[in-house]
Parts: sequence; C-alpha cells; structure tokens
Amino acid sequence: MNSTDLTALARVVEHDIKNRLSAVKDPELGRSITDLGMVTDVKAVARDAFVSGKPAFDVTVCLELTAEGCPLTQTIIDNIDKATVSYPAAAIVPHIDVSSMSKEKLASLVSRLRAERNANPFNREDSKTRIFAVASGKGGVGKSSVTANLAAAFASMGKKTAVIDADIYGFSIPGLFGVSQQPSNVGGMLIPIEKWGVRLMSIGMFAGADKPILWRGPRLARSLEQFLSDVWWDEPDILLLDMAPGTGDMTLAVAQALPNAQMLIVTTPQLSAWQIAARAGLASLQLPVSVRGVIENMSATKINGQRTSLFGEGGGQKVSDVLTEKLGVSVPLLGQIPFDPSVREIGETGRPAVLNEQGSLSDSPLAQTFINIAQSLLED
Repeated sequence: MNSTDLTALARVVEHDIKNRLSAVKDPELGRSITDLGMVTDVKAVARDAFVSGKPAFDVTVCLELTAEGCPLTQTIIDNIDKATVSYPAAAIVPHIDVSSMSKEKLASLVSRLRAERNANPFNREDSKTRIFAVASGKGGVGKSSVTANLAAAFASMGKKTAVIDADIYGFSIPGLFGVSQQPSNVGGMLIPIEKWGVRLMSIGMFAGADKPILWRGPRLARSLEQFLSDVWWDEPDILLLDMAPGTGDMTLAVAQALPNAQMLIVTTPQLSAWQIAARAGLASLQLPVSVRGVIENMSATKINGQRTSLFGEGGGQKVSDVLTEKLGVSVPLLGQIPFDPSVREIGETGRPAVLNEQGSLSDSPLAQTFINIAQSLLED
C-alpha cells in the first residue's frame, strides 16, 4: 500500500474513530463525550508495518475535560482506549491528549445543558420519571432505611434511580450509602454522587455529618429547588425523596415543586405510629400530590423460631384502611418489612441491606420484600 493510499485510509480511520467515540459517555453527565464537545480532534498517522495483516495507525485523541483534575478522568481514558483499539479495520495504537475546557467553552456547555433541562426537569410534560416521596408522620419509623433499600432495589432491577435527601435537619442518606465526598461542580451545575448504582444528593454532603442545620422555611424550599434545578440528574426512571417527618415546610415545598409526586407512607405496627402516619397521608387532601401506598416497617419477625411482634401488629393495614376510606381511592399496603437487626448493622457500614458486598441484590427474604414493593410501584 503506497503513501497516498495510507493517507486516504488515515482520513477514513479518523472519521470512523470519531463515530466510535460517540458511544463513550461522560460518567457524570451521562452524555456522549463527542456531543459534549470533549473530543476536539482525532488524528491518525500510519505506521510503516502491518499488524496481523492490517494497516497500523497511531491515533491521537484530543480530550478536553469539563473540570481540571476530574476524578473520573482515567475511566474516560480507559473507555476511549477500548473504543479505539477495538476498531476492526486497522491496528490502532491510541494516544490520549488530555486538557481542560476553557471557561468560555464550559460556560457555553452548561448553558446548553440547562436550556435542555428547562429548570426543574421533573415538571416537563414529557418527563417519564416516576417520583415517590417517602413520608412518615413521626421520626424513628425507618423512613430513611426504607428509602435507601427501595432505591437499591430499583437500581438492581435496571432502573436509573436517584434519591434526594429532603430531610434537611435530619439527613441520613449519605451515611446509609457510605458517601463522604462532595458532589462535583461543573460550571455551577452539581453532579450527584453515584453509589451502589443510585445517584444521590443531600445537604449532608456539604454541611458535614456533625453540623446542625438552622434554617427557616423559605430556605428549606430554596434548597429543594436547587436540588431539582441545579443538579444534572440525567433523566432517571425513578426519583425517591426521603422526606422529613411530619407535614411541615418541606412537605409543602415538595407538593408545590413536584405535584406529580406520589407519597409512600411508612409506619411501624404500633398504635402511636400508625395514627400519626395516617394523618401524614391525609395531608394529600390539601395538597396536589397523591398517596400511592403504605409500607409497614419493623413488622413481626422470628426469634428462635417463634413469631414475635416487637412493635405490635396491624398498623400498616390500619393506615391503608383509613386512607382508603378518607381519600376515596385505594391506598394499598405495599409490603411489610420484618424487624431485622441486619438493616441497621449493614446500613451503618454504608451499604443498603438488600445488597451484598459486591453490590448485587442479595438472596435474603428482606431483599425480596423490597423487590416486591418496587415491582408493585411500577404497576399502574
């Protein structure tokens, strides 16, 4: 093959490699690196020798990162390497030239992404995200652990899942998922932390686990607006909100910002819990949100082979019955989660209890209970 033929083939290789790189996504933004303008040039130079009967090329990919020192740089480079060396028509030796976007280019990119997202993306008419606000009338019923394990169950089913920690004063989500770092900031747009297959955002990622939050109502509402509008969520299938106990400012803010949300009422079996949980569900009479169902946590369990009801029985069904009667629509009992010390023990290590150490769904009855709840929530 003469030099003219190799030069012509090099142009073909450059074109083909650019197309192959369109399948490589930025791990944080979830978009093609070519669509984001991160690939500024691809240059192929022919080598003298053939490899396995195919012409060989040195291919230089010029990559501009959205942020200098991006922690996922190596992931992007590895994926570019895979896309280039697997090119079937030639033997490719990849070289990645890494730099950072200019402030002007980054600002233009962020502006475009914000325009596409149109402020709160979950209120768009074409939004397909199912939104569930996990609520309770009082604290201590396991609302946050239910949120974390339900999110992990959805993710294990292949659903793109996100969680907003809307319990500003009592944030628990970072600890339950083992997250201690702050989200990345791309030109003023926050990138949620992904852990155990779930994208997460919480004020606890900024405030620190040992710092109290002393905010009045308007600032609480503003924090929710920022979590919705200033975060790149990349169109999740499922959005779960871990709500604060009761029916205060944050409940009103969620109802106003996300009128298409459905409430999941969490209760424990005893009288003092289910009566308050029912009142939380009845708040939907005055709000634009609906109640999707009830989850009973800390239900009866077996101790030494004997069924034991540490917190009584029947609370979840009673909440279901009360809400069905008062709201005039079916509010089913979606599931009963047995009292299980492993939920706390595993959760305190920073892993939802439905997952094993490898991050896959465990084969425990607890995991199956959450899968059953998740599947019923997807049914209309």
